[in-house]
Amino acid sequence: MKLVLASTSRYRRELLSRLHIPFEILSPDVDETPLPDESPSATALRLSVLKAQAAVSTHPDALIIGSDQVLMLDDEQLGKPGNFDKAFAQLKKMQGKAMVFHTALTLLNSRTGHTQTRDVPTVVHVRPLSDAQIEAYLKKEQPYDCAGSAQSESLGIALMERMDSPDPTALIGLPLMALTGMLLNEGVDVLTWQPVAST
Repeated sequence: MKLVLASTSRYRRELLSRLHIPFEILSPDVDETPLPDESPSATALRLSVLKAQAAVSTHPDALIIGSDQVLMLDDEQLGKPGNFDKAFAQLKKMQGKAMVFHTALTLLNSRTGHTQTRDVPTVVHVRPLSDAQIEAYLKKEQPYDCAGSAQSESLGIALMERMDSPDPTALIGLPLMALTGMLLNEGVDVLTWQPVAST
């Protein structure tokens, strides 16, 4: 069966490449607006399922991966900043505080309809930061396409005091430990996987 990543995120693509299994990429057309009174975990899980389901019609015989991430700071959901000013404002709010990233993962077997889902939360404690530190970071990193403006896989790690997570890849956007277990449940062992020889 094909493996399909229902995401155009370069971070998720890079993470999935670590498993050394070929995969296709599909861009899901999903409205990511949270529903009224929906918890962050529920939002992330719902969107990860919708993203996977969006690939079923074009990939009826595949294992489809959907993932979504929702960042909460106090009672506010923070998204991708998009530009310097919004990123600066986000980091100004976050400095000296703890925030929670809810990274939801779905693996959908489009042949059988079997769907596995999981939310992998990560608590990140951000250092106290000066305006000069925030500005310097943003000019070097320009992390405007990631929630919370902090890329832990790069210089953003210097913003963080501590991280509490069952899976460090969850923070980057795709929990590989959880995904490996889900693939095992579908009969795919990434450690012993071999490409099928062409005829």
